[in-house]
Amino acid sequence: QVQLVESGGGLVQAGGSLRLSCAASGVIFRINAMGWYRQAPGKQREFVAFRNSGGIATYADSVKGRFTISRDNAKTVYLQMNNLKTDDTAVYYCNTFAVSTSAGGPRNYWGQGTQVTVSS
Repeated sequence: QVQLVESGGGLVQAGGSLRLSCAASGVIFRINAMGWYRQAPGKQREFVAFRNSGGIATYADSVKGRFTISRDNAKTVYLQMNNLKTDDTAVYYCNTFAVSTSAGGPRNYWGQGTQVTVSS
């Protein structure tokens, strides 16, 4: 199985910045993509950003131009969040679409989440 460990969450004032990180470990045959989702209290989990192994990034419209996803190796992904707004307050979850063993197909794996709180 694949394990994801997240860090970098915290409390910031509106207009500030945070950088989240996520590292994958465990039994990994292939990681197809890594990215981020978020979930605010009482709301559905929503897509934030994703980056595949070829370096192609995709962003939700709500964060486009403010957030940047990057990877420094095949198993680590970052989310640079600039000009944060109060609406960005949520638990941010790392996600990977990966193949754990060659006998199985790809599936989604999730981290434990890291809290991001943006104050007024």
